[in-house]
Amino acid sequence: MKEVLLSLISGGIVGFLFAWLKLPIPAPPALAGVTGIVGVYLGFKLFEYFFK
Repeated sequence: MKEVLLSLISGGIVGFLFAWLKLPIPAPPALAGVTGIVGVYLGFKLFEYFFK
């Protein structure tokens, strides 16, 4: 859980800095893109769970 919290905090800081410096965001610009990344991760973990 500590890793998740630290990742969320560091991601928030990076996102803030990118917006402040007026740089393009280094992530999908829409919620659908972020959801797709989560889906890829979950699919990978499901495969590991069932076939490893």
